Amino acid sequence: MSVLLVHPPQVGEVGLQELAFVEPLAVERLAATVPEAAPRILDMRLDADLERALREARPRVVGIACPFTTQVPEVLRLAERVKREAPEAAVVVGGHHPTLMPQDFASPSVDAIVAGEGERTFADLVAYAMDGASLDGVPGLILNSSDGQRRTAPRTPIQDLDSLPLPARHLTADWRRRYFWMNQIPHALVETARGCPYRCTFCSVWRFYGTAVRYQSPERIVEEVASVEEPYVLFTDDNFLLSVNRAREAGELLARRGIRKQYTFQARTDTIARHPDLIEQWRDLGLVCVFLGLEKVSEGALDDLDKRNTVENNEAAIALLKRLGVGFTGNFIADPQWDHAQFAELRDYVTERQLFNSSFSVLTPLPGTVLYEENKGRITTDDYELFDLWHTVLPTRLPLEEFYREFAGLWQAAAASTPQANRRRRLLKGLWQVLTGKVNLAHARRLTAGLKQLRDPEAYLRAHP
Repeated sequence: MSVLLVHPPQVGEVGLQELAFVEPLAVERLAATVPEAAPRILDMRLDADLERALREARPRVVGIACPFTTQVPEVLRLAERVKREAPEAAVVVGGHHPTLMPQDFASPSVDAIVAGEGERTFADLVAYAMDGASLDGVPGLILNSSDGQRRTAPRTPIQDLDSLPLPARHLTADWRRRYFWMNQIPHALVETARGCPYRCTFCSVWRFYGTAVRYQSPERIVEEVASVEEPYVLFTDDNFLLSVNRAREAGELLARRGIRKQYTFQARTDTIARHPDLIEQWRDLGLVCVFLGLEKVSEGALDDLDKRNTVENNEAAIALLKRLGVGFTGNFIADPQWDHAQFAELRDYVTERQLFNSSFSVLTPLPGTVLYEENKGRITTDDYELFDLWHTVLPTRLPLEEFYREFAGLWQAAAASTPQANRRRRLLKGLWQVLTGKVNLAHARRLTAGLKQLRDPEAYLRAHP
């Protein structure tokens, strides 16, 4: 008897799935906490044979990750398949959506929901299940029964993140060369902190992990980076530079040990603008890209999101990254209530500043967020697969076809703003990656098709009934 951990298949036609295909870090972290239970991982994006995996593992516990709201219907279907094939197995789900909206998983096929971060809770659950004991004694669960849902005792957040084992990446060894972010392949994820002191209305992170930030030590960051074989590393923290001193010390340790990777992280623009020396330090370590939550191009619009930042900081960070030669991707949020003039304002902003690496999302009230609570009476659909940040689930001021024409036009404008020299450089780099085998031709075609789709208004419309 063992434990089977399942990462669900992808859903949806438009979005990042063609541009980013990252390792299933959540289930790798859970698997690392139960080595005595012979855990297995099934990444159903690459191996869809759930029934075979169940026959081979004969699991006592099946954990199904629900990484995104879009995957709620698929996770419920997977739970039903598990119960049908392995009725004795305890079926457990976890993730942001199950934690914040557990009622969506009040299904006879789901035995338990892990509320919040899962490592300690899952390890205890597995121990209880292996012993045949009632799960009522495991803190941090929401249990389903014929009488409804009930919560077990609350679980205190994990304060010492260094005490957690390294992710069980060996369990995804067969697939690791297929995980990528754009042209960064093979690619790995490293999480170094949890929690966020900010309260952006559209974000569920601070509601899931809390507003008190818990950090891995610089030594632990370096230990994990050193354990990763892949040349590309993305730090998953929402703000890797939130502790400037920690980031600086981690960089010094990496340099001292001669560890060289190509790094990507997300950071707030106010931190970047205040600490140019920190960005220069990480550039010299291999920093190739920074994700910037630019969100809006006016102070009032940023205030509406409770972003607690300024356009001035955004522009200062952009100028600094350009000067230092560090790549960046700035994300902007398009509001369903925008008219043609507001779309034009963002197009002009991106074009004038040559923000050719921009990305765009649609303001989406993700379940569990403040934005959801404020707008749930206005949501136009109960189809969770549309909550993907690229489709609108709120009424639009423009006719829907025009809204998506304008939204696709943002992607078109970003591509058109690429200077000719940068286009040549990208083309030569892409050819070099293909010729040297770092990126195969099929992968290059996949990226090209994915970007083309984001610029096609018809691709968005196809998902609407």
